[in-house]
Amino acid sequence: MNASWAFSDDLPQGVIWIALVLGLGALGLLVFELRRRERWGAGIFLTGVVAVLLLLAAALRPVRVVSRGSVVGPRVVVLVDDSRRLELKDGEQTRREAALKAVEQVKQRFSDARISVLGFGDGAPKNLDPQSPDEKLGHSTSSDLVEALSSLGDETGERPRAIVVLSDGRLTRPEAGAEREALELAWRGLGVPVHTVRVSEKAPRDASIRAVKTAGAAVAHQPLALTIDIGCDGGLACGDVPITVKELRQGVEPALLASGVAQVKDGKATVELKVTLDRAGDRILEVAITPPSADTIPANNRRLLSLNVARERIRLLHVAGRPTYDVRALRMWLKSDESVDVVAFFILRTEEDDTQTQSDDELALIPFPVDELFMSLPSFDAIVLQDIDAVRYGINPHLGRLASYVESGGGLIMVGGVASFAAGGYASTAIGRVLPIELNDSGQPLDTEDFVPRYTRAGKAAPIVSGVRDLFGDDLPSMPGTNVVGGARKGSVVIWEHPSLTAGKEPMPVLSLGEYGDGRTIALTVDGTHRLGFGQLATRAAGRGYGALWDGLLGWLMREPRYESARLEIVGGACVAGRATKLKLSTLPGNPGPVSLELALLGIGKAGVIERKAQLGDEGVVEIDVGALQAGGYVARARVGDAPATRQDFACEEGGEAWADSRPDPERMKAIAQVTGGSSVALGRIQDLPRAEATRLATERHVSAWIPAWLWSLLAALSLGVHWLVRRRSGLI
Repeated sequence: MNASWAFSDDLPQGVIWIALVLGLGALGLLVFELRRRERWGAGIFLTGVVAVLLLLAAALRPVRVVSRGSVVGPRVVVLVDDSRRLELKDGEQTRREAALKAVEQVKQRFSDARISVLGFGDGAPKNLDPQSPDEKLGHSTSSDLVEALSSLGDETGERPRAIVVLSDGRLTRPEAGAEREALELAWRGLGVPVHTVRVSEKAPRDASIRAVKTAGAAVAHQPLALTIDIGCDGGLACGDVPITVKELRQGVEPALLASGVAQVKDGKATVELKVTLDRAGDRILEVAITPPSADTIPANNRRLLSLNVARERIRLLHVAGRPTYDVRALRMWLKSDESVDVVAFFILRTEEDDTQTQSDDELALIPFPVDELFMSLPSFDAIVLQDIDAVRYGINPHLGRLASYVESGGGLIMVGGVASFAAGGYASTAIGRVLPIELNDSGQPLDTEDFVPRYTRAGKAAPIVSGVRDLFGDDLPSMPGTNVVGGARKGSVVIWEHPSLTAGKEPMPVLSLGEYGDGRTIALTVDGTHRLGFGQLATRAAGRGYGALWDGLLGWLMREPRYESARLEIVGGACVAGRATKLKLSTLPGNPGPVSLELALLGIGKAGVIERKAQLGDEGVVEIDVGALQAGGYVARARVGDAPATRQDFACEEGGEAWADSRPDPERMKAIAQVTGGSSVALGRIQDLPRAEATRLATERHVSAWIPAWLWSLLAALSLGVHWLVRRRSGLI
């Protein structure tokens, strides 16, 4: 049982304070008036004090409070840093292992308390399983203590009596030097001490890439400045540190884009390197340093950047063997598209032509600059070869270079004609292996019979021709013959097929899509697509069919998202090496086709291909578990049913941003404790943390007046009367 006194419960707190201030004012006036008395000074003072006190009692009506209850241990919240940064090692154990051991010591120190163990990182803190806390830690990319404290302050119910934070101090928020400003609002709702336990205080011997920043957006063919911050700590002597920037590609060695040397002074250095990326889309860059041999954390010597490279304009090379109607239609369409920067060459004369001149200087027509064009392939985003003979016009020696260009991420479209595909000498060459269809140089290379192509099942589902199908449905114009080709290569997709010609047991492909290395290729075996813009069928869409087809072909070649059949993304936003990774595939609802996924490590022969099968849900979404991946750049290709494959390149880092700066920050931990009225201790001094006050639970409470309110009023009136009489006899009145 506990007894105490209080003022009447029906009085607002402000009224109580006003009454007390007025009472003190009355006593002050009484002391001032005593200097004018003639006699009876003690009587005046005594009766005046009694009158003021009884008057206050009559107004405030003090009561007696008797409560019966029990005392329970205080609620203490332990916040453990959930960042991957705590997986760094200090000696034989990681900082996380040290933090988990410290949790047990905190429990012993507050053995009489009710302890909640939470992990804080991104967003609100999360409960940790006391049986297996390591399974739920280390998934956050940041450690936001401000958000964690704000979440605790917003909770309803019992507030904690104390908070204990376990971290190395390298927090996302509050930032160093701004602890008071950042914590003021978050901590105000709690008003309890925040104690900090420093799980690490000594910087390891480590040279690291602390940050890689880009100046502006990445645009293909334009220089991009990379600002690289290097750190060197723990007494490690760094001096000059070599830096390289490489682009990771599929099936080939990384391409060196830039290199330099960082001159480390006072433990830090900043280097700016410029790189130029020739291809748009998702690109993976590797920024790496060569640290001194005494470096203890090799994982942060390499950073993998996933850049989405934009394209200011499509740089396209259009090479045609003769000025046909189809060649002219394509050239006019390319020239009319302001997003395309086209370089076009048509063969108007050959070496066999008799020009009846003594030198080429007398001619307006220049020779075909085959060597100049094909030596500068990386400057183009896509190449269109249309009805041009590889042998006759000297392209054949450059086909190996053209295949390497596609493998490195370039785009290639081969359009039919009397000198295309096998008829143009491309069979059994490097470019023949790049195309999505088989080529052979035996048999008849051309079929001159008119025909109407038909859509395959994949073609009806492919976004690449959705614009044409929106205009004409399943109808297509008659084509004036076709090149004869073989069947589709494995992994290729046939959009149009021939109604009568076959390649083996399957209909012969007419329009096919494929991928080779990092690039994409298209094989179109006809030279009559201009009939989508000119002809009887074209009038149904006012000639817009031709542009709709080539918009889709060029857009798919350049990996525009609107022409992809699906979209891939990493669940959680980032891939962490050694942790389970899931990819989320999204497509339009209503496509129930099976999903096949292939995942490969960028580079040469570093790991096998991971294959997964799945089935789309009703909403057109499925998550695919690809397991724990090693550090590196990856390419994922997913196909839904017969639709063209969707590609996603991503980076998987071991430590990433969390390991970039391995230094602990004990001073920040001390500042946090000082701002909140708590204590900061090292790992071995947890027993020095002050204990929290116990929580009293009241189960029964009785309130009774000391004396009735009317009696307080009567006594106050009598005392005022006595005081008035004494003042009168003393001469004050």
